Amino acid sequence: QVQLVESGGGLVQPGGSLRLSCAASGFAFDMCNMSWHRQARGNERELVAFILPTGGSTRYADSVKGRFTISRDNAKNTVYLEMNSLKHDDTAVYYCKAVSALTNQAFWGQGTQVTVSS
Repeated sequence: QVQLVESGGGLVQPGGSLRLSCAASGFAFDMCNMSWHRQARGNERELVAFILPTGGSTRYADSVKGRFTISRDNAKNTVYLEMNSLKHDDTAVYYCKAVSALTNQAFWGQGTQVTVSS
């Protein structure tokens, strides 16, 4: 069955770094646009970063540009989010999302908590 499993979240001090991973299975990962989203308590879910199936093009929310990097390894069916210079405002549950470039069918992971606090 389709699975997206995020990992790598946790508690980090301001200015620190984390690397999130999202392992996919049960569908054609290399045919999907992949993205990371986040939802802070009381807020709507927002797009953080996006990457095309080939990894050749990426897009970022203005709030994370220059600090976060999305990448993917199609051989491992995994997408990553490298997060540096973390701020309190980055605290949220982070979700990965897959959208088939062929069918537009979308899949979500269960989320991983990132807490930035001193």
